[in-house]
Amino acid sequence: MHYSVLLQESINLLAIKPDGVYIDGTFGRGGHSREILAQLNTNGRLIAFDKDPQAIEFAQQNFLDPRFSIIHDSFANLELHLTNLNLAYVDGILLDLGVSSPQLDTPERGFSFRFNAPLDMRMNYTDGISAAQWLNAASEAELAEVFWLYGEEKFSRKIAKAIVEFRATQQLETTEQLANLIARVISYKEKGQHPATRVFQAIRIHINNELGDLKLGLQVGVKKLNQQGRMVVISFHSLEDRIVKQSFNQYASSVAKQLPRWVMINDDAQEYEIIAKKHKASISEINLNNRSRSAIMRAIERKYVKNC
Repeated sequence: MHYSVLLQESINLLAIKPDGVYIDGTFGRGGHSREILAQLNTNGRLIAFDKDPQAIEFAQQNFLDPRFSIIHDSFANLELHLTNLNLAYVDGILLDLGVSSPQLDTPERGFSFRFNAPLDMRMNYTDGISAAQWLNAASEAELAEVFWLYGEEKFSRKIAKAIVEFRATQQLETTEQLANLIARVISYKEKGQHPATRVFQAIRIHINNELGDLKLGLQVGVKKLNQQGRMVVISFHSLEDRIVKQSFNQYASSVAKQLPRWVMINDDAQEYEIIAKKHKASISEINLNNRSRSAIMRAIERKYVKNC
């Protein structure tokens, strides 16, 4: 069963206006979208985004609601699509980052080492190169850099070297091949964690440009918030959370702190305010859905819109 992490907490933070316009930037299987729609009246509107064709198909079959529409694209391209829809601002944006449970639990998608499957890992499997294509073509230096930057894997160079040596005689094609290779290279095991966990995360983030999309989505999203509009982001590892935290802090910094000391300005003129910092799932939710144990939620509100 698919559980939406921090479901009620994130919906409550959005402070939904019944006639508002909202964005679900990571539709998945629609858990958050369903709750948003439940609080909208007939004049409300929800626009969802997802890169995954299976998520788009699920939405088209199960969300037959005139207030709802879904776009097959990354939330990073939010501004373009809002312009096409003649929407200057929205009242709320929700991002539930990372890989979804259906993606992890579908063997042929290649996201998990729990199954022996083709190394794909693309959220949009109709576009871009697969994990296998990248692993078999990237230089040893590039492999090591990705494993270190996106997986914080301290054996990144050792693993990269082993991959290059392996592919000298045969191509890396399956999750099992890669997981077993990493397990042979890493000399110790962390309790409760497979040796390949960090490398699989790093490859997935790189293949899908997850951090690049996040940075752009945050930059565009906060600027598209209406007055009293809110952006809520749920992240699942330190790399994502660090980007969200730094971005929100930047926007929430007072105007006075961003200007030279000699400029006279009312320090209360703060356009954005952080309304949730590092909120985590409850013990009861973690017991119900183990994936929520690493979730961190942050939220920001736009207090006013300049020249509005």
